[in-house]
Amino acid sequence: MKNLFITLALSVLICKSQSATLVIQGKYQNKNLFVQNFFGGSGVGFCAVEVKVNGQITTDEVNSSAFEIDLAALRLKYGENITVEIVHKDGCTPKVLNMEDLKPKPTFEVITMNITSAGLLKWSTKSENGALPYIIEQFKWNKWVPVGEVDGLGTPDNHDYSFLVAPHSGENKFRVKQVGLGLIPKFSASVLLNSMSEKPSYKISKEQDAIQFSYETGYEAYDIYGLVVKKGFGKEINIGNLLIGKYYLCYDNQVTEIEKKQ
Repeated sequence: MKNLFITLALSVLICKSQSATLVIQGKYQNKNLFVQNFFGGSGVGFCAVEVKVNGQITTDEVNSSAFEIDLAALRLKYGENITVEIVHKDGCTPKVLNMEDLKPKPTFEVITMNITSAGLLKWSTKSENGALPYIIEQFKWNKWVPVGEVDGLGTPDNHDYSFLVAPHSGENKFRVKQVGLGLIPKFSASVLLNSMSEKPSYKISKEQDAIQFSYETGYEAYDIYGLVVKKGFGKEINIGNLLIGKYYLCYDNQVTEIEKKQ
């Protein structure tokens, strides 16, 4: 009897060591998951052993070449966090065919959006169906540049958000966006701010080791191949480590060509 118990215990340990778990996390989007199931590594039986959703074993039938994880039967709420665990045999891995359906989509609608003279961008939204960050963008240097981020609350209720931006001289344009399923972005309309601040000037130090601005400003510097070599906000850029040659300097709302001579 003792030997039989030891044999059974060893069999259980071996079975556990010969299994693995595929873990998928996301948010419920009113869609079920579809799994392509393969034969086990030994060629006997199918790969998947069982499925758990948020720690609970489901009744999904896994002994087939393809099966559906019935999330709708679990009475989940739209946008609810879920963790799916597919326990499977070693030497094979089931394939979830539509994992992207657990990613939230940007569905927000802007109710109001404005910006104060001090640069405080404020917007109110509704109809969010999944928590996604709002990316704040400013149009400058002939492109939209990300300048900040605010976490979205992700529920359909009305929500108020704000972010303090740093306007450049002259006309400014700002907008917010969210990026979700399939990396497809959703944008707000843009708002305008006319800033009366003075446009900064710049000079390269005699030692050719710094670019000095008359006022603090956002900046980017590119080499002739279009690679960013410096980026930030301030009154000075250390260029002591840059090679001699031409560069493109973006600052305030300006783009200009500069040359480091030594």
